[in-house]
Amino acid sequence: MKKKRKESTETETEDQMELLDDSQNEEENEKRSVKQFKDSKRKAKGTVSDDGVLRPVKLSKKELYKAPTVEELNQLKEAENLFHCSILKMQMEELLKEVALSEQRKKLVDSFVHQITDFLQCVPESEVVELDDISWLSGVEVPFLLVPSTAKGKFHMEPPASINLVGSYPLGTCIKPKVSVDLAVTIPASILHPMDAINQRYSRKRALYLAGLARHLSFAKCVGSLHYSCLHGNRLRPVLLLKPPGNASSKVTLRIHAVPPPDFLKPSRFHPQKNNIRTEWFTGVANTQEESSEPPTPHYNSTVLGDHLPLSHLQFLSAISAQCPAFGEGVALLKVWLRQRELDQGAGCFCGFLASMLMAYLLSTHKVGKTMNPYQLLRNALHFLASTDLTENGITLAKNPDSKAPSLPEFHAAYSVVFVDPSGHLNLLADMTVFTYKRIQHEASLSLTFWDDPTVDGFQALLMTPKSMLRTYDNVFKLVNLVKLQTSCKKLLLLNELMDHSGNYVLTALPFVLSLLQRGLGERIHLLVHSLPQDPEWTVGSAPPKHKDQPPLSIGLLLNLEHALSVLERGPPADNPKAAEFRQLWGSRSQLRRFQDGAITEAVLWSGNSISQRRFIVLKIITHLLELHADIPKSCITVGGGQLDDLIECDIQNHTTGEEESLEVVQSYDDLSRKLWQLKDLPLSITSVQSAHQALRYTQVFPPVPVRLDYSFFDKKKNHLGLVPKEKKPCPCYIAPIKVIVHMEGSGKWPSEPMAIRHVKAAFHICLRELLCKQHNYRCHATPGYLDVWKDGLVFRIQVAYHREPQILRESLTPEGMLISRDNAEAQALELETLHKPFLTSTLHGLQQQYGCFGVVCRLAKRWLASQFLLEDIREEAADLLVASLFLHPAPFTPPSSPQVGFLRFLHLLSTFDWKNNPLIVNLNGKLTAVEQTDIKNDFVASRESLPTMFIVTPNDQKVSVWTKQAPSVQMLQRAVMLAAESLRVLETQLDSSEKQDMRVAFRPPLVAYDVLIHLDLKQVPLLAKAVDPPVNTFQRGTHGGQPFASGGALPVIDFDPVRLYLSELREAFEELALFFYDPYGGTVIAVLWKPNAFEPKPFKTSLMNARRVEVNGDVVTTVPNVEAILQDFRIIGEGLVKRLELRTEKWVV
Repeated sequence: MKKKRKESTETETEDQMELLDDSQNEEENEKRSVKQFKDSKRKAKGTVSDDGVLRPVKLSKKELYKAPTVEELNQLKEAENLFHCSILKMQMEELLKEVALSEQRKKLVDSFVHQITDFLQCVPESEVVELDDISWLSGVEVPFLLVPSTAKGKFHMEPPASINLVGSYPLGTCIKPKVSVDLAVTIPASILHPMDAINQRYSRKRALYLAGLARHLSFAKCVGSLHYSCLHGNRLRPVLLLKPPGNASSKVTLRIHAVPPPDFLKPSRFHPQKNNIRTEWFTGVANTQEESSEPPTPHYNSTVLGDHLPLSHLQFLSAISAQCPAFGEGVALLKVWLRQRELDQGAGCFCGFLASMLMAYLLSTHKVGKTMNPYQLLRNALHFLASTDLTENGITLAKNPDSKAPSLPEFHAAYSVVFVDPSGHLNLLADMTVFTYKRIQHEASLSLTFWDDPTVDGFQALLMTPKSMLRTYDNVFKLVNLVKLQTSCKKLLLLNELMDHSGNYVLTALPFVLSLLQRGLGERIHLLVHSLPQDPEWTVGSAPPKHKDQPPLSIGLLLNLEHALSVLERGPPADNPKAAEFRQLWGSRSQLRRFQDGAITEAVLWSGNSISQRRFIVLKIITHLLELHADIPKSCITVGGGQLDDLIECDIQNHTTGEEESLEVVQSYDDLSRKLWQLKDLPLSITSVQSAHQALRYTQVFPPVPVRLDYSFFDKKKNHLGLVPKEKKPCPCYIAPIKVIVHMEGSGKWPSEPMAIRHVKAAFHICLRELLCKQHNYRCHATPGYLDVWKDGLVFRIQVAYHREPQILRESLTPEGMLISRDNAEAQALELETLHKPFLTSTLHGLQQQYGCFGVVCRLAKRWLASQFLLEDIREEAADLLVASLFLHPAPFTPPSSPQVGFLRFLHLLSTFDWKNNPLIVNLNGKLTAVEQTDIKNDFVASRESLPTMFIVTPNDQKVSVWTKQAPSVQMLQRAVMLAAESLRVLETQLDSSEKQDMRVAFRPPLVAYDVLIHLDLKQVPLLAKAVDPPVNTFQRGTHGGQPFASGGALPVIDFDPVRLYLSELREAFEELALFFYDPYGGTVIAVLWKPNAFEPKPFKTSLMNARRVEVNGDVVTTVPNVEAILQDFRIIGEGLVKRLELRTEKWVV
């Protein structure tokens, strides 16, 4: 034996060197092939420039009109008939190449498997010991929770009866990046006993045999690392994970399964209605009942039976796959789809083996054709999953099951989801919950919807976008401290189920807890899902983790906003038999109530005055039901929504997040609009009154709040119309004017000169002021450009517009007297204010009516942009359109129904969208057809260099992108992308944690990159209370509580923000030298960044001496920035506002 061990060790060393060489060669070949692919692509197509921008292919006339070959014609016809477009076909082919194993990788795998197989053949024999005696194992632990600790039987080690490759690798469906190869090691029949099916005897022998193999493999030099794990979270099926040493360790993982001889135990022994775990053995309490009264153990039975069938399953799948050339690639696509949705790993998952079995079922029942391509196989598989409910109507692969095989109704009685294997005895989906299968159905249905939509990039959305729970579901709650589920099992009387799951109280209680929540939440949700408990992994020298050591369980909800925020849960009438059931569900919260329609019914009333508070009703329902029925305390449930509400909180006392305030503004505007329409004695009639302010589309970060002025804070102006704050008082509260555009009818009386039109508009402002004062007693202030109206504690800024004015501004006369039309900045600015803004506001107002949380997501997104100093580059209208795209084009998700998930998706969109090569199309009101969208993309590629860095298309703005025309620059967009990616990473990490986290971290700007920080006097920052980190004590700003006056009263100081005025002066004075950044919502710091070329010496010119000083070097006279003077100017311009300057640069010395 020693000689044999020595020879095998020498062979291993040689093979190991070859293995490492192969691994290094594979890496070099992969790098070389990638480089060749990129080079050939660049040479052949010439479409990708060095800066990463796609450009149209330039072909010679001969190449352009070259006749297609027969093969090309066939490919074009196939692409036309089977795919939306030829690019989808190419994308599929490239993806399949990407996930397929290379020949080098296969050689590495084969070599590693060969070495391990040879080494396992010489497992030493050991003495026969009692099953409870594990003293012979030294250095390794048994991968099994030995509870109960006693078990009858004998055990000894022997070399395996046989070693076979099973699973996806020999079948040809193994894919990257996580390459797992399965090796079935058959336990010799002499170790097992015919009665081992009872009381975990077989499972314990299996675990002991695996521990013996681990001990033996620990001496193998060809093994880099040894770990234990479980097959799909099933603790009765431990596996041994092996990785090769060195660089090859990341290339492959070998999973060793210990299995019994194929026909060792009869399948009929594991009928779902039979018992194989005795209550007396499991509980340790003597049982006086007969054996026939023992409860069935279907899950335990399926676990043991499943170990007998891997070889027969491989033979079955091999025979099926041989009939269909595209079988392997079809399964590979389905596995990618499952992996992106986190459905292919963990307890009760839909793993790759099940994907192969499903495809085999579709082929064997002729639901798919043998000549179909991979794309067709994937679509048909998704269609089958979406349209077939396996919780009601199970399917079977058994064509001629034996007489002792269970029937489908018997399977349904024992399991939630039913898919029977070819033997007719095993339910392949025994461990899957109803909720996981409903999730798969939902995802399949959603995927088909997006794939059938020609405007959606189905490939990118469905196969390339990962769907984490945090970004997929509206609310995600976590169950922590899982040991509490033990008490849930007692409370819910689940002893029989606990025996069936061999003491795994997490998997036992989970379906019952979720069913309870499903009953309680009812119509409030569309879908209830749970995370799949992941396969634990531990070293062979450590004890297996206990059930309580699992990471927290996540519960995800897709909300139905029609009912989710309802404060009332109305039950059946008091005399209805179902009333008792309702009372039993809700406990003491259920009360008899009389309603306005005269009905007296059971009902549950939840507290919630504001919309933000009503979002927590779902959490209250969950905590109440779990505490009442499952003894799970509130401390074990961590909330997954609402943590960001504080950042946009408007009323701290009532905990409102702006929805109520926005509605109040809209109602006041509607009243003003109605009164404007009804005004009499106007020279020309009003044709339209349009809202042009973000508060009127529910997207203002902090909507204007009606204020009641404290007149002791102010002095009156000389004309007694307005107020000014007294000296040494803090800056008064900021009162934002709400812009309203009033269009007057066209008439021959309108002049055709721009200046004359302005004079007429000024006259209209005066006329409107007089009529509003006279007819409605509103306090108004007219200027040539606008009219301010003080109403309900709010200021509305009315601007009169004439529809022909932009066109008149474009017209000019040539010296020859010809009238020409030429676009200019003034006309564009006027058009933006009077046409584009009102249209956008009305459209997004409609979107808010359709999607209840659209406005809140916009406000969170803009709060983040402002806090990161980005809101002046990605302007507010552009941010609103970015968020609108998440609701109108949500693929691969559903439209967000909670602020938090919408904000996470906003960060993901901003950080991952390909701004260089694609326009962001926001199809407002669905006006753009698929053909028009294709034309827009083609035009964009053709003229990319002349278009803005961030290009947003709407139906009314297809060519220009008016909201991003001036900004952001390339550098600022890159910074926005980087900050969004980092903020998303931080937020998802925090939300995924079960401990309380500070969510404001993602809203605090990194100030390290800036050169100068101008710290401001807190008294003079009007929105200080809205800062990300507001001070504990804020200042009195000239207002007090109480209902504001509907009309009358002196005019307040309107639109006065000293920080913004100071900022505009700085930019005007030092625009060539520096960039200035500021958070407009309570920021206390202005960050200054010197421009890269600011400190380069420039030739002396008297016209370019602003903020510069002269330097003489020999005969050369140059100018450089006068830093001391600039910093002094910062202080002088901001006297009374600037507190101190903080210099944080090494570019210059003061």
